[in-house]
Amino acid sequence: LAAKVAIGIRDWRPDHAVGQIRLPGCGADLGLTEMTLAEAKAAGAKTLVIGVANRGGMISAAWKEVLIQALEMGYDLASGLHNLLRDEGDLVAAAQTHGGTLHDVRVPTDGYPIANGENRTGKRCLAVGTDCSVGKMYTALAMDAEMQTRGMKSTFRATGQTGILITGHGVPLDAVIADFMAGSVEYLTPDNDDDHWDLIEGQGSLFHISYSGVTMALVHGGQADALILCHEPTRSHMRGLPGYSVPSLEELRDVALPLAQRANPACKIVGISVNTQHLSEDDAVKYLAETEERMGLPAVDPYRHGAARLVDALAAI
Repeated sequence: LAAKVAIGIRDWRPDHAVGQIRLPGCGADLGLTEMTLAEAKAAGAKTLVIGVANRGGMISAAWKEVLIQALEMGYDLASGLHNLLRDEGDLVAAAQTHGGTLHDVRVPTDGYPIANGENRTGKRCLAVGTDCSVGKMYTALAMDAEMQTRGMKSTFRATGQTGILITGHGVPLDAVIADFMAGSVEYLTPDNDDDHWDLIEGQGSLFHISYSGVTMALVHGGQADALILCHEPTRSHMRGLPGYSVPSLEELRDVALPLAQRANPACKIVGISVNTQHLSEDDAVKYLAETEERMGLPAVDPYRHGAARLVDALAAI
């Protein structure tokens, strides 16, 4: 169980994060003000977001009491889980009775085509990772923010529940029927100005036994001009797979680039994003310097130190 949805909203939409509610036994702490539903309501909160992402995306029975109470108090609910709010009869009944809205963001809203692989105008950058949850979304958001500051043309393209909750739009890629996944990425990143960059949110990992399918759809459907390799250096195994080791950045480079060049022969790897949240500042700087020397590419933690050097690499293409 991870609170990555809540953390993403806190970090990228802090003005929308009024406070946090933690149920008994919760070990996560966003550092936001601890509030009851009544206190949050008085502070201006209108929606209760289920801020966790669990394996399989299921709504726990243990959450129901507070979810129903929130609806009874006039809240809307928002969730990015595969288990939809609208499929839970007690939540639907409470919403209908008290006038609340159930927002399920992990639901495809458009009819997506089968990918055709035709070239599109504009430029695209995709973040690919050695594992799940290594900072692919943060990398794309940080790069988009830096490009906006510079006056460059760019758009963050959300492909997962957290990105959609942050931006209000996107494609919930892992909820799209498999045959249409790559096509949905083409749909999300259409023709654009020649100097416009789509920053495509990465998902899963080509090396992850459970979630490699969504990554392949992004690699082919995105037709990226540039790849950013993403890595978290402190893990002892793949997320949720204790029997599988995390691949090296070299392995990711050697697998991801040929696959991306199948869709866009001009694709290049331009930089490395390292999630150093579990390293001290000194250790982070040392690791980034060593990685940059070894790989021959700019290596940064774009959330900790800024995404300027990654954007410089894009601008040089």
